[in-house]
Amino acid sequence: MFLSFAISNVLFALADGGETHWWDYPGFELWKFVNLGIFVLLLVYILTRKAKLGEAFNARRDNIRSELARAQQERDAALAKLKEVEERLARLDGEVSSIQEQSRREVAEENQRIARATETEIVRLGEQAQREIERAGKTARHELRRYTAEQSVRLAEEMIRREIKPEDDARLITRNIDELGGVAR
Repeated sequence: MFLSFAISNVLFALADGGETHWWDYPGFELWKFVNLGIFVLLLVYILTRKAKLGEAFNARRDNIRSELARAQQERDAALAKLKEVEERLARLDGEVSSIQEQSRREVAEENQRIARATETEIVRLGEQAQREIERAGKTARHELRRYTAEQSVRLAEEMIRREIKPEDDARLITRNIDELGGVAR
C-alpha cells in the first residue's frame, strides 16, 4: 500500500501544477487506478507465490477432473445396467409365454397321469371288490352248509325220537354192542 501511494505521489508531482489534465479529472484520478493496479499485482503475487494458490487451484482442478472421470464411469455403468434391464424386460414377454406354455403342458401331463392313476385305481378296487364278493360267497355257502347240516341233524333226531320205540332202541343198542365185540345180557 505504501508503495502504491508513493508511486501515485511521484506521478502527480510530474504533472503540471495548475492545469487539470485528463488523468486528474475529478472522480477519475489516475492515482486511484495506478494504486488499484499495484494492489492487484501485489495480491496476485502473494496469492500465487507465497500462498501457493496456483497449486491449490491445480490440485482442485485435478480433483474435479478425477471426480468427473469417476462420474463418467458411473454413468457408463448405469447406462450399461439400464441397457441390460431393458433387454431383460424385452425378453420377459417371451419368458412369460414360455413359462405359461410349459405350465399348460405340465397341467395336461398331470391330468393324463391322474386319469391313468384313477383308471388303475378303479380296476384295482373292482378286483378287490370281486375278491371280497367271492370270499363273502364262500363264507355264506360254508355257513349255509353248516346250517343245513345242523338242521338236517336236528330234524333227523326229531324224526328218530318220534318214530323209534323202546324195543327198537333196545335192539339197536344190542346190535351196536355186538358190532363192537362185546357180549350183552
